[in-house]
Amino acid sequence: MAKTQLGARVDEDVAELARKRAADLGLSVGDYLARLVQDDASGLRARAVDAAARFLAEHQAIFDEAEVEDGQRPDSSRGARAA
Repeated sequence: MAKTQLGARVDEDVAELARKRAADLGLSVGDYLARLVQDDASGLRARAVDAAARFLAEHQAIFDEAEVEDGQRPDSSRGARAA
C-alpha cells in the first residue's frame, strides 16, 4: 500500500506522549497514529469504552464492598472510586 505523508502541529507534551507510546508498542509514530485512526474509524475504541462501562455497572457492588473492607468510606456516588 502506498504511503502518504501528513503534517500536524501538536503541543510538545502530546508529541512526547505519542513518541513514548509508539516506542512502548514497538511502532513508529506514523504507524501508531495510523492504528489510532483505524481503531477510531472502525468503532473499536467506542466499543471498548462501552464494554468497560458495562463491566463497571455490572460489578459496582464488588468494588464498593472492597472499598468498605479496606476501610474506605463509601462514596455516595456509585463508581466514583472504581472509575
